[in-house]
Amino acid sequence: RKAAAVLDLKFGMDFDTDPTSLYSVKGIVILDQDGNRIIARYFDKNVFGSVKDQKAFEKNLFSKTGRNSTSDIVLLDGVTCLYRSNVDLHFYVLGSSRENELILEALLTCLYDAISTVLRKQVEKKTLIDSMDTAMLIIDEICDEGIILETDSQAVVQRCNLKGDDISFSDQTFSQVGQTFIGAAKEQFKWSLLK
Repeated sequence: RKAAAVLDLKFGMDFDTDPTSLYSVKGIVILDQDGNRIIARYFDKNVFGSVKDQKAFEKNLFSKTGRNSTSDIVLLDGVTCLYRSNVDLHFYVLGSSRENELILEALLTCLYDAISTVLRKQVEKKTLIDSMDTAMLIIDEICDEGIILETDSQAVVQRCNLKGDDISFSDQTFSQVGQTFIGAAKEQFKWSLLK
């Protein structure tokens, strides 16, 4: 540490001593065609501490990238931003200025492909809003508190495709449990009439 501090003072370098920074992101954001937030998950509270800071960053980000229709990369306020547009949605993955762009690109591709698969290739605002819970689950499967967990979109989709039988009662909402109970009661009543 002493040597790093001496080098830092001598050469003016800022060394990153956080070992997780090599495989982490600062945020994942999806905006609509007007730059309004659809989904936003920020993991770096130092950079994106308040909602006001987040909204200001999103506005600035969209003004720099919103008119471009292809995927690209931009450095904005010390944050590396990779983005991809489709119809009326803009997907962003945010990393530090020293982050490996290839890792961020793999994460962006995984996010887009997983959402595209779940939405059956209809990647547009209305279908995304209708499947908001699944989109949030996809983001949770891709990274946890900014640490990248998965970049294979098929593995993410498989983990997000829960069958009704695979969900325990503790994971279900009251309405789901009630519907299951009513369905079983109807089936039992039908069989009792046929006897």
